[in-house]
Amino acid sequence: MVDTIDFKPLYYADRLHLINPYGDVSITTLWSRPTQVIKWLTQQEIDLSPQTSRVAVVANLYGNGLPQMLRNLLFNPQINYILILGQNLSGSQEELNNFFELGLEETLFLGTSAYRIVGTTRIIDNLVKPADFKQTIKISNCGKLETSATPVQDFFNGLPAKQPYVIARNNIPLPKVDIRRFPSEPRNHNILQPSPLSAWQELIFRLVRFGHRNQLKKGGRLELQNVKVIIEEPIEESAELLREYGFTLAHFKQYQENILSSNLLGQPYSYGNRLRSHFQIDTLETVINVLSQDINSRHAYIALWDTHCDLECENSVPCLASLFFRYFDSKLTLTATFRTHNALSAWLENVYGLMAIQNYVVEQVNNRNQGKIDLTCGAITLFSHAISIDVNVLPQAEFVVKNFKKAFSVDPNGEFSVTVDKKSQEIVVQHTYQGAVIAEYRGKNAESVERKLAKDYALSDIGHALYLGREIARNEFLLKN
Repeated sequence: MVDTIDFKPLYYADRLHLINPYGDVSITTLWSRPTQVIKWLTQQEIDLSPQTSRVAVVANLYGNGLPQMLRNLLFNPQINYILILGQNLSGSQEELNNFFELGLEETLFLGTSAYRIVGTTRIIDNLVKPADFKQTIKISNCGKLETSATPVQDFFNGLPAKQPYVIARNNIPLPKVDIRRFPSEPRNHNILQPSPLSAWQELIFRLVRFGHRNQLKKGGRLELQNVKVIIEEPIEESAELLREYGFTLAHFKQYQENILSSNLLGQPYSYGNRLRSHFQIDTLETVINVLSQDINSRHAYIALWDTHCDLECENSVPCLASLFFRYFDSKLTLTATFRTHNALSAWLENVYGLMAIQNYVVEQVNNRNQGKIDLTCGAITLFSHAISIDVNVLPQAEFVVKNFKKAFSVDPNGEFSVTVDKKSQEIVVQHTYQGAVIAEYRGKNAESVERKLAKDYALSDIGHALYLGREIARNEFLLKN
């Protein structure tokens, strides 16, 4: 039995406001500033003397700090009361209350088993449980400062005498977070790369980092939905470069030959067969005729999915669902939609097949126009409704991730220069494109300028945005100094 112990925080010592280390009350200010709450308590004539106050510590609680707060409480079992006083902007008040009243429940978090405070969305480790608190902790919710004067007075006036003893300290370390993927919107991954191989490398990187683990009949998969990949310059890469990642140019060339052939190749279907004879029409020849007659036609669209025989078919059915050819910025672009995609082994092969189709159509349109138009190949865009990696080949995928380095790329939205207008005392950001100033953003501080840039979606590249943010902040400093 111990008469008393002093308050010693295990975590966030620099953020806690210590009042009386021998007090038995902790004040949690949620999103309100502790200094503001301390000033308000002084105005209410609450005893905050380091020698006599019942208050041991004042600190805020945004939510992410709850595991640390609970461990501080376990290590300081003389704390018997928690007074909640401040703005509840993120639900941290309910999370704290529900932890002690309702406890934890098992759930899934980023692909792995985890625990959640019942009645909330707060994920938390289960090493600290309500039952671990041997002392009785009473929580009082007093609300916002402007309506709390009477409840706070009642709270302190109603406190019984301090307990003459405390329970032994308990130190439960924070666990290492174990996750199988990083958070993202799984249906909003867009990739822009110059070449097929660089696009494939980023695709594998994103699947390994962000892919959701799903279980199919044929095994586990890391999967994303509706991934969009744009290849700006779909040109053939060297055999040596492809060989580094287990691909052979000879195999890709054979695949290109097959995709332009109507032969079924001994399979229930082939892309070439769907394109050239399955629907009793050579769709590629028809597209070539359409574009030869009107290069700006938007009818050059091919569907390879045959609903009548594919929807309920138990055999293998096409993954490539559609092709759309469009004359855009003086080039012929190709957009392909895939129902499902094996990212590691099939995606790049499919890209080379699309390159063969695009080149074939361009050549034939040029031949039929006899020099009237010099058509060239533009970007290829791939939409994959469900794209995945087999979990059994993750070591190969992780090799690709290890070697992936995102190269510097110019933001297609343009360039920006940052200066200071001393006369108006404003930060000035000029948006230029191909040498011309197309917009100007002004503001007295960095935040106001950044809000205007974000509102206009002025930047498209996150690296560019981070760099510009640094430049704006640097100029704000120059303006103030």
